[in-house]
Amino acid sequence: MPDADDAFAALARSTVDGMLERRPELATLLGDHSHDGRLAIGTADYYDELARWCGDRLADVQRVDLDRLSAEYRVDAQILANELELCRFGPAELREHEWNPVLANPGRAIYLLLARDFAPLPDRLRSVAQRLAAVPEALAAARSVAAGQLPRVHLETALSQFAGTEHLIGTELDRVLAGASDGLLPGDLVPGDLAAGRAAALDAIAGHRRWLEQRLADGAHDAGPPDAGSPGGGFRDPRIGPELFARKLELTLESGGSPGELLARAQADLDEATAQITELAARLGVRTGDGRPDDRRPDGAGGGRGELVRQVLDSLAADAPDDATILGLVRRAYDAQLAFVREQAIVTVYDDPVDVIEMPEIDRGVAVAYCDPPGPLETAQMPTFVAVSPAPGDWTADRVRSFYREYNRHMVQNLMVHEAMPGHVLQLGHARRFSGGTPVRAAFWSGSFVEGWAVYAEELMAGHGYPGEGNPDAVRMQQLKMRLRMIINTILDVRVHCAGLPEAEAMALMTGRGFQEEGEAAGKWRRALLTSAQLSTYYVGYTEVSDLAARLREHRPQWSERQRHDELLAHGSPAARHLRSLLLT
Repeated sequence: MPDADDAFAALARSTVDGMLERRPELATLLGDHSHDGRLAIGTADYYDELARWCGDRLADVQRVDLDRLSAEYRVDAQILANELELCRFGPAELREHEWNPVLANPGRAIYLLLARDFAPLPDRLRSVAQRLAAVPEALAAARSVAAGQLPRVHLETALSQFAGTEHLIGTELDRVLAGASDGLLPGDLVPGDLAAGRAAALDAIAGHRRWLEQRLADGAHDAGPPDAGSPGGGFRDPRIGPELFARKLELTLESGGSPGELLARAQADLDEATAQITELAARLGVRTGDGRPDDRRPDGAGGGRGELVRQVLDSLAADAPDDATILGLVRRAYDAQLAFVREQAIVTVYDDPVDVIEMPEIDRGVAVAYCDPPGPLETAQMPTFVAVSPAPGDWTADRVRSFYREYNRHMVQNLMVHEAMPGHVLQLGHARRFSGGTPVRAAFWSGSFVEGWAVYAEELMAGHGYPGEGNPDAVRMQQLKMRLRMIINTILDVRVHCAGLPEAEAMALMTGRGFQEEGEAAGKWRRALLTSAQLSTYYVGYTEVSDLAARLREHRPQWSERQRHDELLAHGSPAARHLRSLLLT
């Protein structure tokens, strides 16, 4: 077995190295800085070679005799095989590079070099200059592979995010340079060269945006009334279809089961979650501004008990932040949750640095908040960013109000449990401390495990009576509302891509059964079109993590809650099926 382990470890290291060489932006994200000066030039030949290489390496991994490997290495081999299949699926089957212009944006590849102090500024600026110089060729390659019509929603999102990249390369890079004296610039990098590279990159981005605008105008001319989810005459349908969705879902979740089975399970759980939030709303009733019970009760014509849930949620939504207070609220929520998790001994907390930041423009348009940890392959100690998106500047006052009613002070408390403590920030901090014999588990996370733990963390904190702004029932109401949203996300994901769910029906589901503000529902509709299989990771991951936690409690009844949760988080971020094999056999 040791010889087999050693042979597989060598294969795994060379395979991960080969993948990161072919995907330099991913290498930087993960914290491998061997390719920081490069961008992938996504020509047709590039994607064909990537698919062939993944297929060849997959065959190598599949020839490994799993029975001769130790348990840890057996899990790594299965994860590596799945990752190679997923990497090959993109260029060979889904062929997203041909129709998703969002993928071509170089903004994050440059942002990662500026945002984190993983190396001295002179070294990072040298890599920035090299990547800027590669932008014109990379964008020309992206245009060369664009085949046929493009989806309206992807074009609109790409235009918005490319505007953010222009701001990054212009204003934000100026800010970094203003803080660096001439002596801090790399000795072999003449300031004029950096300026020339930036000018060429900005010109290329401006030209690419004009191309995107023309594609949008041409599509709109032929498409008739705008509907992001309908191809019309001039746009590609963003839905990937049942066959591709089923395959992507299988590779993304690593849990088995068909989209139809997943949909049936989610619809049944939606009824259960609705009953839970209705029961809590009935117990709480509606409160007036001074906290006294309100005698209003639904008359039966407005939705019955569902109307009472809406009234309770509306009363909580009135306690809303705004652009001036949202970041401060998030920071205070994180500090309070950190203290609560320690006091309740829910799970071990590490003193890792965390910074709450305003979300970069290059990332806006998909999610309201995200956790951005240091790359798992990083060797330097750096903070985890919790990025929060303010209301976009071009929104109307009514839409901004709706946004902050959805993300009211109580919902923000629950959201930060998910994104930070004891959700993503804590879980990924534990994952970084896992030291395996191969880089596989560090490099390749299971999205369903990561999101599943964060949703499980919401339930944990509500169950422990986390008070948030002083009202644990308010936090519990928002946690149950988020559970409804999580389940509806899965229903949207499957029905949009497999059954052509129309926008009106999706909006009715989210604003009705999900009690969502219209602005939130509209954003989620766009996200369901922009992505596929990702929205299902929350629900599937939650069910798997909560089931595994219950089974571990039965398996190790003598352990404390903190011991059980520490053990769940001690093996990196593998899919739950791999974790079960490590913990319960």
